[in-house]
Amino acid sequence: MIGKIDKNKIRIRKHARVRKKISGTADCPRLCVYRSNSHIYAQVIDDAAGVTLASASSLDKDIKGDLKNGSNIEAATAVGKLVAERAIAKDIKDVVFDRGGYLYHGRVQALADAAREAGLNF
Repeated sequence: MIGKIDKNKIRIRKHARVRKKISGTADCPRLCVYRSNSHIYAQVIDDAAGVTLASASSLDKDIKGDLKNGSNIEAATAVGKLVAERAIAKDIKDVVFDRGGYLYHGRVQALADAAREAGLNF
């Protein structure tokens, strides 16, 4: 009998492959997405300095009251818009998108599209 497939291990391997090529700098930081079963998180990271410049999640007080559920496309859109607003407030316009090993589909795509509409370039 073959062992059970661990989808998270596969995702982490994919993310490590992507991270070999993508790195955030002070000029062009990395917009990293993490998606759990119940929430979605996004961070703008300067990998050279090792600091998070801006972040947002479906647990933030600014948007949590408006959301019925933290794990749907509406929540991802709100998080994408919020992280873009916080990044632009710190004069960050250009970012590199890191999908975190997830498929560019559904919540991840909704977050990216909302961030683009709010003014981030990637």
